[in-house]
Amino acid sequence: MTLIGHDDAWQQWRTALAGERMHHAWMLTGRSGLGKMQFAHQAARELVAEPGTTQPAGHHPDIHILQRLPKDEKEEKKQADGKPFDSKRNITVAQIRAMQQRLNTRPTLGSRRAIIIDPSDDLEKGASNALLKSLEEPPIGTFFLLITHRPARLLPTIRSRCRIVRFPVVSDEELAFFLSREAPDANPATRQAAIVAASGSPGAALDFVDRDLGTLFSLMQSIVREGDPDFQHRGRLSEAIGARPNRDRIQATIDLARSVLAGTTSDAAKAGYPALVDAHAELVKLGSQAPMYNFDPGLLIAEIGTLLASAAPPRDRANV
Repeated sequence: MTLIGHDDAWQQWRTALAGERMHHAWMLTGRSGLGKMQFAHQAARELVAEPGTTQPAGHHPDIHILQRLPKDEKEEKKQADGKPFDSKRNITVAQIRAMQQRLNTRPTLGSRRAIIIDPSDDLEKGASNALLKSLEEPPIGTFFLLITHRPARLLPTIRSRCRIVRFPVVSDEELAFFLSREAPDANPATRQAAIVAASGSPGAALDFVDRDLGTLFSLMQSIVREGDPDFQHRGRLSEAIGARPNRDRIQATIDLARSVLAGTTSDAAKAGYPALVDAHAELVKLGSQAPMYNFDPGLLIAEIGTLLASAAPPRDRANV
């Protein structure tokens, strides 16, 4: 299945695949939720498939995927049981070195293998340096697909060795079609709010519906529109997020707050732009720190609410 907004990426990949010399490292960039992982997995299967060799339907021995591992044994058990689990903050250097050990062997079914790193933004420093060695001297028949939502976080020496494929955001009309197909049971108001909050990202729109973020979205809009002089909205925001949100829900909340601010700019008075820009910049900073730092969830949610309140019209910015 080809996801919306992927046509150009497929043209680049298949043209290179049909050529005489395929580049060994590809960087798939774009906002989270644009389907880059789905593209990488399907592209890898096309890469390793060879005429006359039966390809397995499920796990492929020549496609290796590196992601953040469960953070402890308890979370490993959850993963094994197919349940949601908390993961480590980074892809570790030990994972990269284990992958490099496997590169000393031949591919199992054909002459090619693919290494997918999702997302490469999460590589710890030592892991980035170790990966660089493989990118500089790739074994014959090995191809890398690095997924990144924030390419600026990667070493320039890694970026310079990759061919970059950019995934664009999609239009509201395409998002509406996508949600009608993938979330037909969601009510029209939820779907419309998801389109506004997702800012062109199909994955974010579907996540909005799945996580039932409509209440958070409405509260955030109220804070930005009216301020929160008596802290009532911020209290309701904390209740709606829950007492012990996991890391993914916190990240989704920060991303949603950024989308709310971005969606406010078109109706904001010029005098309000500096406050909007400052609040958005602080949320971007929080978004980059949240996966790495041990924030107290309650204090972090309060900070998000206060940043949203700081972007309200000046007359409504009491108690920020």
